[in-house]
Amino acid sequence: MIEITEFIKKYMAALDQAFPDRVWFAGLQGSYGRGEATEASDIDMVVILDQLSASDIHTYDAMLDTLPCRELICGFLSGRQELENWEPSELFQFCRDTTPIRGSLDQVLSSVTSADIARAIKSGACGVYHGCVHNMLYEKSEDILKGLYKSASFVLQAVHFQRTGVYVRHMADLVSVLPPEESAVLQTFMELKGGRPVAFDAMSEQLFSWAGKWAGAPR
Repeated sequence: MIEITEFIKKYMAALDQAFPDRVWFAGLQGSYGRGEATEASDIDMVVILDQLSASDIHTYDAMLDTLPCRELICGFLSGRQELENWEPSELFQFCRDTTPIRGSLDQVLSSVTSADIARAIKSGACGVYHGCVHNMLYEKSEDILKGLYKSASFVLQAVHFQRTGVYVRHMADLVSVLPPEESAVLQTFMELKGGRPVAFDAMSEQLFSWAGKWAGAPR
């Protein structure tokens, strides 16, 4: 597994060389950001520049090619103005799941309202519901099902925050404080991530049932 502290040192040195005095924010998302990484985990880097041009995208791509484990690096690249004016319902999860390396997203997060969080939950659950039905009928893909469970885990983080005002980053902590049906969905996600074989029909039906209740709830 990647030694993430050493990787970040190399990454930030390369970033500063590619974009001197232009990095407004840099952070780490995903499993490495939460301390839950496995051998298969991507390295989800977030970079917000003072502004972003097409030329900057090519420069960033070339910079990534100089780094170790290039095939594992993914993430988010944006200009500051674009991020500050992003759809607020998407900013809740984005900001909460990002571990800062340089700078802060507090200013961005402060613009997110309770209505935005409710919209994020509704949109996320509807996406999982539609994806689940589509996958059960047409794709019948285990990988898609795993991805839908991952999406559901983010929705559950938002649901718990909406109820309690507490954002729980670590799934192992969240699973113990959710109601039984929600906890079971998150437990399945964690087990899939840990290598549990996919029971396609049973897992699809579990996810379909949970997502349908949120998708069908009045706004």
